[in-house]
Amino acid sequence: MRPIIAWAGVALMALPAMAEDVPPGREIYLDHCATCHGLDHDGEGPMAGVMTVKPANLSTLTAGNDGVFPLVRVIERIDGRDPLVAHGSPMPVYGDFFEGNDVALKTESGQPILTSGPVSDLVDYLRAVQE
Repeated sequence: MRPIIAWAGVALMALPAMAEDVPPGREIYLDHCATCHGLDHDGEGPMAGVMTVKPANLSTLTAGNDGVFPLVRVIERIDGRDPLVAHGSPMPVYGDFFEGNDVALKTESGQPILTSGPVSDLVDYLRAVQE
């Protein structure tokens, strides 16, 4: 019986380390994006079938852009500066959540682009899931 308790303690101690390895944008993705883009980021979420424009495969953004993550395009699509009318309203449908200009990210050329904290976290997560 004691070995089981010891293993349970080891597992519980590992939880904080595992949580630190997951980018904070993962939760944002699951809450705001996975319904359309899918749990596997492949554009096959449960709502994809009712969209007039098929959701993008978000795990191949870098591959589809000559090996460079399309930072500006992704930020502007998420925060609404580059609207995509895929379901009768601009994407994202959670616009208020993604608004703000309190974080500056650097583009490939070194130029800053202002966006919100949630968009910055989501972009970090999307970079991490590229194939």
